[in-house]
Amino acid sequence: MLELPRASRVALWKKTFDAVEALAEDLETLPVSPSMDPELPRALLSQVDFERPMDPEAALALAVEGLRHHQVHNGHPRYFGLFNPATTTMSIAADTLVAAFNPQLAAWTHAPFACEVDQLLIREIGARFGYARETCSGSFTTGGAEANHTALLMALIHRFPDFGEDGARSLDGRPIIYVSPESHHSFVKAARLSGIGTRAVRHVALDEHYVIDPSALQNQIIKDRTNGDIPFLVVATLGTTGAGLVDPVGAIVKVGHEEGLWVHADAAWGGAAALLPEMRETFSGIEQADSITFDAHKWLSVPIGAGMFFTRHPDMAERAFSIAAGYMPRAKDGAEIIEPHQSSMQWTRRFIGLKLFLSLLVAGWEGYEQTIREMVRLGGVLRERLEVAGFALVNQTPLPVACFQDASHPEGRELSYLKAMAETVVSSGKTWISITSLGDTTPALRACITNFRNREEDIDALIGLLKDARGHAS
Repeated sequence: MLELPRASRVALWKKTFDAVEALAEDLETLPVSPSMDPELPRALLSQVDFERPMDPEAALALAVEGLRHHQVHNGHPRYFGLFNPATTTMSIAADTLVAAFNPQLAAWTHAPFACEVDQLLIREIGARFGYARETCSGSFTTGGAEANHTALLMALIHRFPDFGEDGARSLDGRPIIYVSPESHHSFVKAARLSGIGTRAVRHVALDEHYVIDPSALQNQIIKDRTNGDIPFLVVATLGTTGAGLVDPVGAIVKVGHEEGLWVHADAAWGGAAALLPEMRETFSGIEQADSITFDAHKWLSVPIGAGMFFTRHPDMAERAFSIAAGYMPRAKDGAEIIEPHQSSMQWTRRFIGLKLFLSLLVAGWEGYEQTIREMVRLGGVLRERLEVAGFALVNQTPLPVACFQDASHPEGRELSYLKAMAETVVSSGKTWISITSLGDTTPALRACITNFRNREEDIDALIGLLKDARGHAS
């Protein structure tokens, strides 16, 4: 039963295709968000009995029902949530091929085509960020968290060459990482996992726009050194999760390198805007960062997960990850290749790059630029219509994320009021937004354009739902 007969396979592929196509056709008729009652999916799963095998088509139907009715549909044009967009047609086809061929990318000799596709994309996108193709190195990752963890490990070994072998014993002081309070929490987790501890993560003071103040950064580095700590890494976030804020990466690079620190640019979502000529000034200096995180499964609209890590120091990948394993297959002596298991965190490795490769082959950079440009434009429309409706924006960003409070109501800046509004809007099933906070004192509703299906009429529908929710929140 592990491999079905041909007739059964053909029937199953047709049912699978029909389910995927039905989702595309029916998506706008489905609730954006389901009921949050855990008993509903559990009731569906109650029919499962692994001691009594199911008919293949019945098993598929169960999975389709669960996915259609018990998940937030982030591909819906009225999803204004986190950075989980609709997926390109070619990327869906790509993941299907990868599942069927199942290449193992741990060793180049097992999947030469797949390994070369991944490295082609690393060089291609690295060049878009301003890295030189001949020195750009990197890998696909499960997501931004793995890429950020990779950056932390490289920065540690760059500053403490013996850390790879001796770990914390090689440290003669507390290592310090500098991040914005608005940065992704994966750096806290990476500090814990790497053994330096979460107290190594130091929040830098922000300016009035909630981005890192370079002068405060430099002063903090000097102060920490005076106290016997050892600064080794600073992170510029280029598009924060909560508010789309863009740290001044050029100024941060200047301070970081003057002080001898590794500079990492976390551009997991916002980095896609650097593809637009008119937006590149916002990201000026990213090409001087020592490493970059980028997620293709965000603004480039391929299925989760498709993180990417880049560095302009190719030797650091080998220093951080190279290990001798006699059982691993090897390429011929003298072959100029990159062995994935010797240059990245993962060992067993899926062919992540194909979904981006096929999407780029068909859309081209021009197609992606047009799509991203339209989403940036819609972000401006969203901000304008929120203000006309009596909402006050509390974030300043060129990226299409709007954080806002209700200026029309005396309690419109209170967290409890905003939470009630968000719950009313989301529970309608007609759209999805979230709650965020800028700093410790500024709660806000959050809506983001990150979906190539978003349209002006969807923004108007959101505004209408927000207006209606005012009455329920007070």
